[in-house]
Amino acid sequence: MTPGIVDEHSHIAAFSINEGAQSVTSEVRIGDNLNPDDINIYRQLSGGVTTSHILHGSANTIGGQTQLIKLRWGADDEGLKFKGADPFIKFALGENVKRTAQPQGNIRYPDTRMGVQSVLADAFQRAKDYEAKIKAGDKTVRRDLELDALVEILNDKRFITCHSYIQSEILALIATADEYGFKVNTLTHILEGYKVADAIKKHGSNVSTFSDWWAYKTEVQDAIPYNAAIMHKVGLNVCINSDDAEMARRLNQEAAKVVKYGGVSEEDAFKMVTLNPAKALHIDNKVGSIKVGKDADVVLWNENPLSIYAKALYTIVDGAVYFDREKDLEKRKLISAERNRLVQKMLADAKSGTPTVPAKPTAQVILHCEDNEQHTGILEVDSYEDKL
Repeated sequence: MTPGIVDEHSHIAAFSINEGAQSVTSEVRIGDNLNPDDINIYRQLSGGVTTSHILHGSANTIGGQTQLIKLRWGADDEGLKFKGADPFIKFALGENVKRTAQPQGNIRYPDTRMGVQSVLADAFQRAKDYEAKIKAGDKTVRRDLELDALVEILNDKRFITCHSYIQSEILALIATADEYGFKVNTLTHILEGYKVADAIKKHGSNVSTFSDWWAYKTEVQDAIPYNAAIMHKVGLNVCINSDDAEMARRLNQEAAKVVKYGGVSEEDAFKMVTLNPAKALHIDNKVGSIKVGKDADVVLWNENPLSIYAKALYTIVDGAVYFDREKDLEKRKLISAERNRLVQKMLADAKSGTPTVPAKPTAQVILHCEDNEQHTGILEVDSYEDKL
């Protein structure tokens, strides 16, 4: 039995994740946009995940407000939310902000790394000026939801998780944060974190990374599978995140890779998907370990969860069983029987001359950091085949 897995960086259970029209969109909220019917909630329960941090995408220097959820499959959008958790917000650096990888090219400012830093400096200067006017009693100040969120950051009431890769960008962000008096709570992705781990530790950030992703775009050419182990040995609070609906089902195996690359102990490796992300998200008083007084978010495995053969037999959230492997197998039989019944009914109707139409697939969009499409059950692409 282990504590439930905590995914620091996820994009499931949302209808859209990027408000990409401008580079500062701190007023938008993932919490207004949750999709409790996303089947990935259930699928990730089958991999032992009990808590997920649902992030805005990375199209913006300063993106939207995030939403922490518990995977209470069957609950409505409000029922998914992790009540009482500190509020977070997504920042981003790199190719996605500059739209380097977008097929249509960049159509808005910023277009360079220096532009990204300028956007950050400008936003926080505006926030400081806005707060000063409010404190001075200036009655002409108009309420600005975008700046309200940034003022919360300045006052340690909202916390940053920042999409980041390149060492120079990481150091530039830390320098800007120090200049304007805010802290970057978590640097996520952080694939060049091993190069600047000492500077990150001095600033006081947590880090959340992939175990062994690299070479999938230009800015990750220097990524190495020893990254997490090196940052751990420097003394950083290291998390392993998914940023991928499929990978999130196997975060236990992603943690196991850190044992292989760097010789981290099994206990410390498993903490990278349980207690460490709970600490980074300020919820370690509730989840991340098994302790009297904490939420009953636990997983019963058939063997050591760091084994590639490990399967979650039961995943329990708040003391309730939300995934039972034996019951799941029984339900699959029922679904198969129901499908066969419907197929036979349609065949019989067709033989009797009832008008028929071709079957149409129900397309599912799996969102990632850079995705800018909006969908509400209808796939908005040129053709269905484009997404296969």
